[in-house]
Amino acid sequence: MTQANSRPTLYLRLTAMQLPDGGSLEKLALSPRQTEDTRKTTLRVYPGEPSEIILQLENQSEQPLTLNLQLEIEPKINPNWCQWYQQSVNNGVTQPQDVRGFSYQLTIAPQHQQEIEIEFEFPQSFFEEQTALTSEQSQLEINYFAQVFVYSNPPNYRLIGYQVFDLKIAPRIEYLDFLPVIYSETDFLSRFLKILEETYDPAIQTTDNLWAYLDPLTAPEALLPFLAQWVGWKMNSRWSLDIQRRLIRNAIVLYRWHGTRKGLRFYLHLFTGLPLDEDLPEAEKHISIWEDFNRGFVVGATHINQDSMLGGGRAYHFIVRLRVEFPNQIDEPLVREIIEQYKPAFCTYELNIM
Repeated sequence: MTQANSRPTLYLRLTAMQLPDGGSLEKLALSPRQTEDTRKTTLRVYPGEPSEIILQLENQSEQPLTLNLQLEIEPKINPNWCQWYQQSVNNGVTQPQDVRGFSYQLTIAPQHQQEIEIEFEFPQSFFEEQTALTSEQSQLEINYFAQVFVYSNPPNYRLIGYQVFDLKIAPRIEYLDFLPVIYSETDFLSRFLKILEETYDPAIQTTDNLWAYLDPLTAPEALLPFLAQWVGWKMNSRWSLDIQRRLIRNAIVLYRWHGTRKGLRFYLHLFTGLPLDEDLPEAEKHISIWEDFNRGFVVGATHINQDSMLGGGRAYHFIVRLRVEFPNQIDEPLVREIIEQYKPAFCTYELNIM
């Protein structure tokens, strides 16, 4: 009497590409190979991060198998959150084929294995945005039941295998890294810690970046008047926000150089944005300041028609020349106001904008 061969033609196995919750290594132990692994696999998905699960298929027959894979998830999710990748088990070369959605087709040669990677990536704002809700949902679902059905292609379109697994959507909880691993075994405790983490995290981030709040270039706009009072700087509402940031940051330097040519040039540089041109002659600078007086005619020390001037010119008088690229690039009344405030009280000046 001939006995029928009961050996299955297709072997299926589903493996989540992540460590199990709670750090229990016993869950990683592999059971003896079965025709259909009935153990339920759980895949934890963190919004904004890809999570993979591997479907291993082995054709144990002598004929090639053309298969149609169907993924069903309840409640339903956006198809764009799921993607299939095909990999070769024999040589480890990843095939360039990837498909989004809930269905996938492939052909497996006789006595060969094939791995299919199913990748899930939920949006970073999954817990905040209402787009995660469908018209049939009244509240946000975080636990999903998924099934992978394997069908043979026509003409013998029939179910030849299936696998089930759970999808659990959870936020990334950094506080668990500071606790014993046993605390991560309870989902309720993990989510409770997430509430505390979201409450205190803004304060912690502010502390970590406190330096940025004390720098006028990076501080919030509402904090600028406070920083200006620290250095005794009087803010002017007619100046742009960027100019006020630069002036407050360099207020101490401006105080130190007050009444000097170097200080006035630096002040005009901060206000106008024109370069300092330290390596250029005074006549070629974008901000040039000339003193319009000398010693006058001194017998034995000066030469007629060369460096002598009767009366010595205008004492304590200087000329400011600004070279701009575009007309009306700077506000002349504000520039004059700056010069009046910063020059020595007994000095006179001329302003030329070229």
